[in-house]
Amino acid sequence: MTATFLDLTTVRNIGIMAHIDAGKTTTAERILYFTGVSHRIGEVHDGNTALDWTDQERKRGITITSAATTCHWRGHTINLIDTPGHVDFTIEVERCLRVLDGAVAVFDGVAGVEPQSETVWRQADRYGVPRVCFVNKLDRAGADLGRCVDMIAGRLGAVPLVLQLPIGAESGFTGVVDLVEERALVWTDGGEPDVRPVPPGLAAEARQGRARLVETLAEHDEAIMQLYVDGAEPPAERLHEAIRRLTVASAATPVLCGSAYKNKGVQPLLDAIARYLPSPLDAGGPRAASDREPLSALAFKIMTDRHLGRLTFVRIYSGRLETGAPVLNSVKNGKERIGKIYRVHANSREEIASAGAGDIVAVMGLKQTTTGETLCDPAHPVVLESMDFPSPVIEVAIEPRSKGDQEKLAAAIQRLAEEDPSFQVHADPETGQTVIGGMGELHLEVLTARMKDDHGVDANVGRPRVAYRETIRRAASKVEVTYRKQNGGKGQFAKVQISIEPIEEHYEFVNEVTGGRVPRHFVPSVDAGCQEAMRTGPLAGHEMTGVRVTLLDGDHHPVDSSELAFKIAGSLAFKEAVRRGSPALLEPVMAVEVTTPAEHMGAVIGDLNARRGRVEDTRPQGGAEVVRALVPLAEMFGYVGHLRGATSGRAVYTMQFDSYAEVPPGVAAQAT
Repeated sequence: MTATFLDLTTVRNIGIMAHIDAGKTTTAERILYFTGVSHRIGEVHDGNTALDWTDQERKRGITITSAATTCHWRGHTINLIDTPGHVDFTIEVERCLRVLDGAVAVFDGVAGVEPQSETVWRQADRYGVPRVCFVNKLDRAGADLGRCVDMIAGRLGAVPLVLQLPIGAESGFTGVVDLVEERALVWTDGGEPDVRPVPPGLAAEARQGRARLVETLAEHDEAIMQLYVDGAEPPAERLHEAIRRLTVASAATPVLCGSAYKNKGVQPLLDAIARYLPSPLDAGGPRAASDREPLSALAFKIMTDRHLGRLTFVRIYSGRLETGAPVLNSVKNGKERIGKIYRVHANSREEIASAGAGDIVAVMGLKQTTTGETLCDPAHPVVLESMDFPSPVIEVAIEPRSKGDQEKLAAAIQRLAEEDPSFQVHADPETGQTVIGGMGELHLEVLTARMKDDHGVDANVGRPRVAYRETIRRAASKVEVTYRKQNGGKGQFAKVQISIEPIEEHYEFVNEVTGGRVPRHFVPSVDAGCQEAMRTGPLAGHEMTGVRVTLLDGDHHPVDSSELAFKIAGSLAFKEAVRRGSPALLEPVMAVEVTTPAEHMGAVIGDLNARRGRVEDTRPQGGAEVVRALVPLAEMFGYVGHLRGATSGRAVYTMQFDSYAEVPPGVAAQAT
């Protein structure tokens, strides 16, 4: 076990992100092969990939959990995380993007920008993660680089820098023209490319492509603009420098192309990762990325290893993490001690003595720390920006099959909830059943399968049900409640006056009390009482959302007032205000995208309308038609079977959460 010190200018912490089936894991497997980490190429369809290693991933042929590994390419260290492409596991993408410095966005060359492509792109925007695009599957019928680039610009709002043109099309795709270096790269055996002159038939198109690239760079980069104005032809090295500047600033995005499955285009992609994506030194933060600075690190993922127990994945931003060292969890203000530290390659671990700035490692021994919390030097506390986790949109009741499974079920749910912040659990107040919530049917299906596979729990799972929410339609002002209880001795007294109003966000509390009528140390108790009341809405007991509470006035007693009294008064005032605020039931609405043969489009649209859907648009795509609609989740259970039957199995669909909307009166009566 030796300490390793990295030259941070050569470190790349990157993720690979995409819509499901765009070829993300296939691309990652080729990266491992060409960097020498793997000596054979794993295939998703064969269930033998290095990065999709869990039983559920290999059984289903999709990425479910993010997998980390490290590889080396031309003097650079690449810490790579392969993220899921299915929307049900979007939390995995969210927490990985929070700690990564750059990303590779993979697009299907036939389908282009798909729904989950948009979702992960917006997540990367939110965390300011620079990207390189890889348009994959150019060997497929209907693949079209130009159309994909137009979609990247139009649907994602990006400024694409097209660095390559394909040589050949579909099954005749053999290589790419490098517009920066003005050369052709041709793959004849799937290994290293042959470097050749640009084919004569592509020379004019290549000149035009390079001119467009230089013009785009000149519009956004002063150095290239000066050369452009002077009429000078920029040398390749100056173009590389400008592309990197714009990429790191997220002002533009390089676009490369290839076919990962056919081993074409992967080496230039690795060159682009090393050349254009940022190092930890470019990322910025509260402390400089240096081993000499005090420790600051973010815990971004918890997992349970069958042999090692609880592991916490940590991104180190500054300082060093040493085995056995005390650290401070600055979010909980609690001391932790570092156990063993591991460098991770998917499901294998390499124990190391310490890790420094820029490292992504797994740590044993942390007992209190959960996802999104900061670890730092106890003498130099700091709190890093955390992350937001989505609320569940679907729930199922779950119960153990035997008494022996009862305790195991509780332990399994606790471990799974620690690992996955989008998985939540509560007890149904009416039936007493345990209810688990998640991001979709597949999400909950995988979690219940893991309970059996990983934790040996047999459980009965109920039918999926919608996770409704409640809100208010209008404001209610100056709602006053006095809570008074006297039963001998010290009593309880609190008086509060609040107003509430609907807002877009989940909950907000504003204190406008002046003159000390509600002492400052009792104000958080009013807030806590309101938040407690939010958990159970007046219509059907669903959690409330979209409410701002303003504490206007109140009164206290010098002896009888207490935190409990103000908490109860706050809860009672909130409930009364909600009753006056015209409460409403909300349901999750899903963004649904159906790809169907043209002859079935009418049937698909009619069926979506019958499900209370609202068709947003339709467009042709690769010989098929794509229908995009917003449909209530309650109407989408079992849709996959119905769609297959209606289109002879020729249509496919994707679905992801879009927003909450008020339930129509007739439907609300049934839901409550």
